Amino acid sequence: QVQLVESGGGLAQPGGSLRLSCAPSRRSFSSNFVAWFRQSPGKERNFVRGIRWSNGETHYADSVKGRFSISRDKTTNTMSLPMNTLKREDTAVYYCAGAVREYYHVSMYSRRQMYHFWGQGTQVTVSS
Repeated sequence: QVQLVESGGGLAQPGGSLRLSCAPSRRSFSSNFVAWFRQSPGKERNFVRGIRWSNGETHYADSVKGRFSISRDKTTNTMSLPMNTLKREDTAVYYCAGAVREYYHVSMYSRRQMYHFWGQGTQVTVSS
């Protein structure tokens, strides 16, 4: 069973930056769409930002617009989430997810049930 492995979480001050990365445990594995979700204690796991592997088309949650970007590197088979202008409310466990099925509208990928592969999560804490 392929797993997705996240890295790069940690502690940042409000207004600061962090960069998360995600890679599959088996290098040859690929998804049609890869994304980040996040979950705070007592809350649901919500979509943050995602990217279509083939053409780089992206989708994002309004809460991270203008602050979080996303990219993928086909040569290393990794996906990154640079996070800037961090806010306390960004504090959560961030999960990398991969979807195999292809959908025309990227907005479909904001739904958690579209994903077949998940990482174990990495903690991001924004605090002064």
